[in-house]
Amino acid sequence: MAAISDPVADYLARVRNAQMAGHRFTDIPASKLKRAITQILLEKGYIRNYLNVDDGKQGLLRIYLKYDADGNPAIRELERISKPGLRKYVGADDLPRVRNGLGVAIVSTSQGVMTDKEARRIHVGGEVLAHVF
Repeated sequence: MAAISDPVADYLARVRNAQMAGHRFTDIPASKLKRAITQILLEKGYIRNYLNVDDGKQGLLRIYLKYDADGNPAIRELERISKPGLRKYVGADDLPRVRNGLGVAIVSTSQGVMTDKEARRIHVGGEVLAHVF
């Protein structure tokens, strides 16, 4: 199997595809960055839960997806912003607002991975990884 050139884009695509197919959960190869993104999705109510599954290698993240009463996914849009070919860095004063504050921007900062609101609160900028709505 070929190495994945953009693990974050792969993570987002797996979650997006699993929700479009109506799956209860999806398994994703784990990393510290992916765990941090998953924790943000859990805290903001976009997923039901997640587990760290030991597979004898790097481990897996089993993400339990969330749907409303009509079966529509909790995550409407999941978009990669900073790509390997074109990184998007922003200062503390230029942090994006997703859907006028209704969505969440996931930002990798020197203080760790956090939402745009948290980064704005502690006045720190960084790389905008993704937008979630």
